[in-house]
Amino acid sequence: MPKKYDVIVNNSWCKGCSLCIHICPKKVLELDEVRGKSVPARQDDCIGCRQCENICPDMAITIKEREEG
Repeated sequence: MPKKYDVIVNNSWCKGCSLCIHICPKKVLELDEVRGKSVPARQDDCIGCRQCENICPDMAITIKEREEG
């Protein structure tokens, strides 16, 4: 069974630059139209590549492997 990941965005650090949205190969993240911040719209599609986490200039994104069970 493939691993699942949680995509955590710290909204107080996110400035809405959308770099994470453009780099994600699975299109997990979207820009919230109301607040202008990145949100995990399709979290179950995350493959844990951490490209969004690495590209974020404000370190606002954390990827964590979900616990089994």
